[in-house]
Amino acid sequence: MQRIDFDLDREHVELNHLLKLVGLADSGGQGKAIVASGDVTVDGVVELRKTAKIRAGQIVRVGDAEIRVLGVEG
Repeated sequence: MQRIDFDLDREHVELNHLLKLVGLADSGGQGKAIVASGDVTVDGVVELRKTAKIRAGQIVRVGDAEIRVLGVEG
């Protein structure tokens, strides 16, 4: 499994943008398509909202990649 730590520098990031920022999607549009496919989970639950607000402490999984969203304090 590929583990990615993402340092969040604000209150939240939209899910489709997160996928772009960590390099799992080439664009926000591709990020939306990945979410719509049903292959994304947030904290173990399938997430279909493309612009779901992802906050520090959450874990996003896409395929074999796990994104740990960290706050500015770590």
